[in-house]
Amino acid sequence: MTDCIFCKIVNGEIPSAKIYENDYVIAINDINPKAKAHVLVLPKVHLDSFNELGDEKLMSELLKGVKAVVKIMNLKSYRLHVNTGKDEGQIVFHFHIHVLSNHP
Repeated sequence: MTDCIFCKIVNGEIPSAKIYENDYVIAINDINPKAKAHVLVLPKVHLDSFNELGDEKLMSELLKGVKAVVKIMNLKSYRLHVNTGKDEGQIVFHFHIHVLSNHP
């Protein structure tokens, strides 16, 4: 996906401050945070939305990424958020999980 901003971040074409990375996922700070801590955990492969996620291994790695972010940032409480589809607020069409906390 050549026009995808998250693919460009994954490929190193756009710099980002990485919170966590493994072979499957990357976690970065949201540039427009909606909470004191707002991190995006995204797969390194392009999927438009949650609806395209069918790989159990990838889902497991995404959840490992969430847990790693929580530990690295020492979040005491947090919420996870996924937007799927334009009508539900999805702006960037590369699946990602928001990790948000007002109590970092």
